[in-house]
Amino acid sequence: MKKIEAIIRSSKFEDVKEGLEEIGIHFFTFLEVKGHGREKSEEVVYRGATYDSGYIPRLKLEVIVKEEDLDMVINTIAVNARTGKIGDGKIIVTNVEVFQRIRTGENLEAAL
Repeated sequence: MKKIEAIIRSSKFEDVKEGLEEIGIHFFTFLEVKGHGREKSEEVVYRGATYDSGYIPRLKLEVIVKEEDLDMVINTIAVNARTGKIGDGKIIVTNVEVFQRIRTGENLEAAL
């Protein structure tokens, strides 16, 4: 099993969610994150002074998938999150050694 972490633009979340649902991925976790990268953060003008708002807001998706679904899920996220501009995000894949459903005690793929 694999864990996919994807950092995406908040504005592309609905597109990515719908894309994942179309390929049968109905469970994932997401959270609001902030980052720093090549893209400049937004500047805010307050009372005539310009301020750097600090970090760039993004969403982080976490999805656990079977190994055979990995490429399909990565492609779906990439296609639906892409704008073609700097700051579209990143996808990270790691191995999952333990995955257990708390309620039933099922492990690995049975817990999906």
